[in-house]
Amino acid sequence: MTRNPFRRSWPAVLVAVATACAVALAVPAEGAADRSATDAAAPVGRDPAHTDVLFIGAHPDDEFQSLATFAQWRERGGRRTGVVTVTRGEGGGNAVGPEEGARLGLIRETEEREAVGLAGIDNVFYLDKPDFWYTLSAPLVSAVWNRAPGQPTDTLERIVRLLRATTPATVVTMDPRPFDQHGGHQEAGRLAVEAFRLAGDPTAFPRQITDEGYRPWRPSRLLAQNWGFDGPVGPSCATARLTDPHTGLPVEGVWTGARSASSGETFAQVERDAARRYVTQGLGSLPATVETPPGRLPCEWFTVLARAGEPVPATVRGQAGLKPLYAEFRDWTRRVRMPWLANEAQPDYPAAPATDVPALDRPPVVDGTAGPGEYPGPEHPLRHWAGQDCAPADCSATARLSRHGDDLYVLVQVTDDRMGSALDARNDCKRHWRTDAVEIAIDPRGDSDDTSTTFKTGILPFTANDGGPCAERDADNRQGPADTTAPGLAVASRVTAPYRGYTVEVRIPLSDLPAAVDPERMTANVLVYDSDTTDKIGGSRLAWSPFGSAQADPYVWGTVRLPGYTPPPRGPASAPRIPTEAARSQDSPASVTQSERLGVPLAAGPRLPR
Repeated sequence: MTRNPFRRSWPAVLVAVATACAVALAVPAEGAADRSATDAAAPVGRDPAHTDVLFIGAHPDDEFQSLATFAQWRERGGRRTGVVTVTRGEGGGNAVGPEEGARLGLIRETEEREAVGLAGIDNVFYLDKPDFWYTLSAPLVSAVWNRAPGQPTDTLERIVRLLRATTPATVVTMDPRPFDQHGGHQEAGRLAVEAFRLAGDPTAFPRQITDEGYRPWRPSRLLAQNWGFDGPVGPSCATARLTDPHTGLPVEGVWTGARSASSGETFAQVERDAARRYVTQGLGSLPATVETPPGRLPCEWFTVLARAGEPVPATVRGQAGLKPLYAEFRDWTRRVRMPWLANEAQPDYPAAPATDVPALDRPPVVDGTAGPGEYPGPEHPLRHWAGQDCAPADCSATARLSRHGDDLYVLVQVTDDRMGSALDARNDCKRHWRTDAVEIAIDPRGDSDDTSTTFKTGILPFTANDGGPCAERDADNRQGPADTTAPGLAVASRVTAPYRGYTVEVRIPLSDLPAAVDPERMTANVLVYDSDTTDKIGGSRLAWSPFGSAQADPYVWGTVRLPGYTPPPRGPASAPRIPTEAARSQDSPASVTQSERLGVPLAAGPRLPR
C-alpha cells in the first residue's frame, strides 16, 4: 500500500512522558467546584494570565457551540474562560470577500474576539499554525503544524506552556475521534489530552521551568465537546446522569435555556448573538432570534475524560479489521493510556459503489452535452449526502463516465430550482462548496488514507458577468487554478434558461493525477453542491458514494475500473504541495496588546527568564 509521505509515528518522546493522559469531554455541573493540584501552588487569581477554564480548539469558531456554557459559567459561577486557537482558519471559506490565507486569518481573529467577548471571554491565544484545507487526517495535520525545521512536538510544547501560564482548573477541548470530522479538530483534542498531564510533569519540556520561570501545573478536569450526543432537552438535561454510547464515559450537559441575569435572555440567545459574528463562515445568516421555547432548548454536551487530574476509566471494546487511519488512532489511544476512546471509532462502512468505464473509439466533444455514443455506460444517480435534504426538482443529479485513450470523461447533469452565487472567475474561483458546484475526486491507486495523495477538482458551472464555467483544485495533491494545476483539464457547461439546472462535462487527463492509475483499483467520487442562496453559503450536498465526509474520505469512494487500459510508464507519485501560509500574532494589534497585558509571549513562544 502506498503510504502518505506526511504520515509519521507519534514521537517517542511523547511515549516516554505522556503517562495516563486524559481527555475531559464533560462540563462541570452548574455550581460544581473545580480544584487544581500542582507541585507548587501558583498564586491563582493574582496572575493576570490566570483563567479558570481553558478551551483548546483548531480554528476560530470551534468554540462557538460551547459559548452558552462558557457564558453561563462566567455569570453563575464566576469562572473565567480563555481560548486557545491553534490556527486562524486561513484555509476556510470566506462568505463576505475574496481574502484568503493570512489576510483571511486576521479577519477571522477579529470575528472570534468579538464573538467570544459576548460570552465574557477576554483572552484568545493563537499559536500561528497554518490552516490548509479540510482533511480527516490528524497525522497529516500534525505533520503540517510541526513541519521541519521545527520540532515535531512544537505545537504540544506551546500548549503545555499555555497551561502553565494560565493555570486552569478545567480544560475543554474537541473530540479526538477520527470519523467524519476535521483532522484539525482531532489533532486539537489529541494535543489537549497530551498537554493535560504533561503540564504537571516537571520532566516534560523542563526548560519552561528552569529557564522561563513557569511552574508545573496539573489541571483537575478534562472535558471534550460531544456535538453528536443525543440527549434529553429542557432543564432536566443538566442533571441527567448519562453515558456516551461509544466510549462508555460519562456525559454532562449545560442547559442553554437558562436565562442570563444581566440581559434576561437565554444563554442560547447569547450564543446566537455571538455566532452571528463569524460572518466569513456564513454564520451571519443565522436567524437573529432563537425561536425555540426555552423548555425545549437542549443542553451543550461534554464527555468527561478526566477528574481530579486522572483519566476516567471505561471498558475497552476492541475492533478488528481497522483501516489505517483508525488503526493509527487506536495505537495513539493506547500510548496515552485511554484505549476506550477507540471504542467503535471506525463505523460500519457501507459497500462502496463500483462501475466499469467504457472505452471509446473517438473522444467525446467537451461541450456540455451527451452526444450520440459519447457516454454508453450506466447513469449513476447522486444521492443526498449532507445538508438539508431536498426534493428532486430542487436538487438531483446523475453522473456518467467514459474513457478515450489516457483521458477520463465525466458528464454530470444537475436539476436545480435556484441559482447560487455567481463568483468572479478571475479572483474567486476557489472554495467551490460555497455555491452551486460539481466536485470530482479521484484516488488513482485506490489506497489513499487522506486526500493529499488524490486528485480533486471543483467546477463552478457559471460565474459572474457571464464568465462561463471555471475549475480549480482543492484539498488534494496540488491546489490552485486548474490552468496551472491540471493544464490538460477541459471543462464545459450548459445552463438552462430559464434556470432549471445545468450540465457539466469534464475531460481529465489521467496524466494529471498524482500517480499512475491502477485500472482495477482506482476509486472516485462525484459530488454536487447546491446553494439556494446568494450569500456564498452552501446548502444541500449529493454524492455518488454518500457516506460520512464523502468529499474527504477516500475510504468511501467507489471503484472505477478501466477495462483494457494500460497506463503509460511514469515516475514516482507526486509529493503533496500543501499551503502553509499562516497569519502571525506579531501582525495582530489585538494579540500584541493581549501579550503585553498578560505577559504571555506571542504565539505561546518561549519567554525570557525572570
